[in-house]
Amino acid sequence: MELTLDPALLSLREEAKRGRDPTCADGTLDYLLRLCNELSPARILEIGAAEGLTACAMLSVCGARYTGIELDPVRAGKARENLARFGFSERAILHEGDAGEILPLLGGEYDLIFSDGPKVQYLRYLPDCKRLLKAGGVLLSDDVLLFGWVRGEPPKKRRMLVEHIREYLAALQSDPELRTEILELGEGLAVSRKVSKKTTE
Repeated sequence: MELTLDPALLSLREEAKRGRDPTCADGTLDYLLRLCNELSPARILEIGAAEGLTACAMLSVCGARYTGIELDPVRAGKARENLARFGFSERAILHEGDAGEILPLLGGEYDLIFSDGPKVQYLRYLPDCKRLLKAGGVLLSDDVLLFGWVRGEPPKKRRMLVEHIREYLAALQSDPELRTEILELGEGLAVSRKVSKKTTE
């Protein structure tokens, strides 16, 4: 499907791409929107909400309630502004702080979790993501190939980061409760669907 989003939202995404604020790649967002149509999620969790542009895009194509986590206070403020601007404040909760501290406090089940925070922390977040993910739900982990470094030879300064991502991908792919594939979208998107225990036996 093509991106059929509010032109003002698309404009903000283009501005974010030109600046330093992160926003997911067009191909990644397109996949997210198609997944929202497929799952019709009741609840969405995003780790690394940034300025809330991805949240607004997802909420514009489904009726889900959204929970976001953003560490940076300036970005969190922008996210609240954007959620209000596009009319999603009543369906959204944004937590400001370290996802590693906030995730253990969350309860309930989420149909879709989009992890786009610090890559070095992905493995730390995984137990809570699994706990919070509904059976049949999907965990998306963005930027898991990092310019091809994860499958190749990274620069010296990035070797530790790449090793963390490799460990995370190995954990995803060896987990009997998850069915994971790596898509060549953006800088790599891991798609992990949670299966029921009966399916894994």
